[in-house]
Amino acid sequence: MRRKSKANRLRRLILRLLLALLLLSLLPVALWRFADPPLTLLMIQRWFEAPSGARLHYRWVDLAEVSPRFLLAVVAAEDQKFPVHFGFDLDSIADAVEDAARGGRLRGASTLSQQVAKNVFLWPGRSWLRKALEAYYTVLIELAWGKRRILEMYVNVAELGPLTFGVGAASRRFLGVEPSRLDEAQAALLAAVLPNPLQRSVSAPGAVERERQAWILAQMRQLGPGYLDGL
Repeated sequence: MRRKSKANRLRRLILRLLLALLLLSLLPVALWRFADPPLTLLMIQRWFEAPSGARLHYRWVDLAEVSPRFLLAVVAAEDQKFPVHFGFDLDSIADAVEDAARGGRLRGASTLSQQVAKNVFLWPGRSWLRKALEAYYTVLIELAWGKRRILEMYVNVAELGPLTFGVGAASRRFLGVEPSRLDEAQAALLAAVLPNPLQRSVSAPGAVERERQAWILAQMRQLGPGYLDGL
């Protein structure tokens, strides 16, 4: 009888811990649904890795203050199925796994939603635990935030250059224009550094960036200017 009582107490303790962890994970999702994060873990990591006195460039801008051309460029570059998927692009995941099985390098297949989940809530890394948590937070933000908030969060916290996060900081620092005034070519060039913003440059673009920019421009025109109107 005593063993049964101890087992019941242990089960109740485990359930309470699981409930507490669930609530702790839901709180930041609810908070960032309405508030704008002052920093992310990746920003903090980059800042600590930088030389002493280096400045972090990050300035939040509302979605209405961002050129629609840049929003389209980001989707064209990183996640063309963003308006229609529920956080995961299963076709891209299957293609990536198939390529790896054939001996190719395992490439990423992360959607914008997955990248937001990783950038806002988690630490940098490639462990299975982090990937599982990324999937969990991806489902949460798709349910709680919706596409417009996810896109707004992405364009504000995405790394776009050394110590430079978000379109608000990157457009001013590298192109000398407000994010609302980015033209089609500038938007495509800024999106061209994704997903390698520390190896590619907006301010001094080379052949790789120009080739990527041209591809993004072609994809933008194929998708059409009204592609994101339903968000």
